[in-house]
Amino acid sequence: MPTEGLTAAELAELAQQLRVDSVRATDAAGSGHATSSMSAAELGAVLLANHLRYDFERPDHPGNDHLILSKGHASPLLYAMYRAAGAITDEELLTFRRQGSRLEGHPTPRLPWVDVATGSLGQGLPVGVGVALSGKRLDRVPYRVWVISGDSEMAEGSVWEAVEHAAVEQLDNLTLIVDVNRLGQRGPTRHGRDLDAYARRLKAFGWHTIEVDGHDAQAVDRAYEEARSTLRQPTAILASTVKGKGVEAVADQEGKHGKPLPDATEAIAELGGVRAIHVDVAKPAAARTLHAVPSGHLTLPRFETAADNGDQVATRDAFGQALTALGSARSDVVVLDGEVGDSTRAEYFAKEHPDRYFECYIAEQLLVAAGVGMQVRGHVPYVATFAAFLTRAHDFLRMAAISRADLNVIGSHAGVAIGEDGPSQMGLEDLAMMRAVHGSTVLCPCDANQTARLVATMADLKGIRYLRTGRGKSEVIYGPDEEFPVGGSKVLRRGEQDRLTLVAAGTTVPEALEAARLLAADGIDVRVIDLYSVKPVDARTLWAAAEETGCLVTVEDHHPEGGLGDAVAEAFADGRPTPRLVRLAVSSMPGSATPDEQLYGAGIDAESVATAVRLLVEKAVVR
Repeated sequence: MPTEGLTAAELAELAQQLRVDSVRATDAAGSGHATSSMSAAELGAVLLANHLRYDFERPDHPGNDHLILSKGHASPLLYAMYRAAGAITDEELLTFRRQGSRLEGHPTPRLPWVDVATGSLGQGLPVGVGVALSGKRLDRVPYRVWVISGDSEMAEGSVWEAVEHAAVEQLDNLTLIVDVNRLGQRGPTRHGRDLDAYARRLKAFGWHTIEVDGHDAQAVDRAYEEARSTLRQPTAILASTVKGKGVEAVADQEGKHGKPLPDATEAIAELGGVRAIHVDVAKPAAARTLHAVPSGHLTLPRFETAADNGDQVATRDAFGQALTALGSARSDVVVLDGEVGDSTRAEYFAKEHPDRYFECYIAEQLLVAAGVGMQVRGHVPYVATFAAFLTRAHDFLRMAAISRADLNVIGSHAGVAIGEDGPSQMGLEDLAMMRAVHGSTVLCPCDANQTARLVATMADLKGIRYLRTGRGKSEVIYGPDEEFPVGGSKVLRRGEQDRLTLVAAGTTVPEALEAARLLAADGIDVRVIDLYSVKPVDARTLWAAAEETGCLVTVEDHHPEGGLGDAVAEAFADGRPTPRLVRLAVSSMPGSATPDEQLYGAGIDAESVATAVRLLVEKAVVR
């Protein structure tokens, strides 16, 4: 018999209710994944009735378990569970997939009981690792993390990044429930119903595994209880199931994925009709409340190697020092590293705050996902790696935005200015990638004090915020008390006779300033703008510069597509008169060379910028 909660017969009835409601919801919508929901009905029913600890009236309760439906296409099952728990009404269930409904085709945090958006397969478990790590090492609260996964997504590399990390961290508060229903979208999965194939792999990584008939409610109940009692190992429950279980017309058949059932009325009758079973989900025990710490006014560090204007400090060094100071001021700040902390300077934080530093190794998808999981628990994560390597995690960043996640992302070693390491290590697409993320903030500081201020500012922003840092030292041009509001810029050079405006960010700011000095010696005055906020841009300052100088020349250590040049051009997309726009960017494929040689080769060093301006003047294309 089940250890607690509903009896075996009641669990079987509840599972049928979840199936029927999945059929009803998809039929009402005219679309959706009914058969994928039906295969996991017992898995959901037993979890909801006997093992989940959750207060649906207090979704922010710190002791709540976390249920992540990694196979997000099976959302009808999740919504049917919510109906059984009394969280939504039957009327709302039947709004599935309609415009304006909270019940989207794949779950999102529009529903307060959904931690993260799912549907891009292979993401639920990596995020779950972040939530589980929080419970073990940060919150120290005995909640459990339950991740329901499909068998198809077990082919994703991100799953195995998470599998290894969970085992190394001994996350015994994490349970992976794999719905092995044999069929993917277009046909059979790689291993079909070979549960042992999955078990061998998971055991090799150090997981405790349980193989079970996924339609035997009592067996599933015992498996969950075993998972809850297993210590120092995460548990994977491998459940053999039938896609479309209970309806002969679709059960275990190819070609039925992602579709409502052909005859919903007949299917509902075959499943025993509509039910209205209510489950009183057990609430969690009292747990201490986590309090976010407001930033207030932070005293940022005086840099050991550069306290004054004119000194040389790498922005990555400034990032590391500012982050460490922020960590001292705020106990909610955590840092995740992709085994490059010595280069990004995230290791500065590790030395001062080792209990809030998480080494994710060379696993960038896990790196970002774990950060998303930690922010679910109210922490403020800073995720740091090379800008070039963040491209591997782009889908996780995209989904983080859909999750309404608040995440700080740091990309160091950006641009050709890193020098001899060559193009595989150069972040030349990062601004385009991060600007394209919905609701993102993109920042590109040029000196130490600017970097420090922006690191602190990021902590209280919403959405995905990105900070780009450089490898080499750059001149400190701002004082330690200078303010840098998001959406702002700094006009560093201005005159009544300016022929055009140089717009730069990050590495190219000192180059633009030096180019302006060289041009002034030739009698050519130019304006210089430090557009450190690449998204959102300071459109008003750009409009004024366009009106007063007639030509904007963008100078960026990035490919021409999607970066600073596009950000500036988009500021004039609302019908305003568009000035002449000239882009200087990394247009060719770089190789290995010194930083100065790289900037020269790309045509974005001071002399090249000055030469480009002289040509514009000679051709009389500027005033």
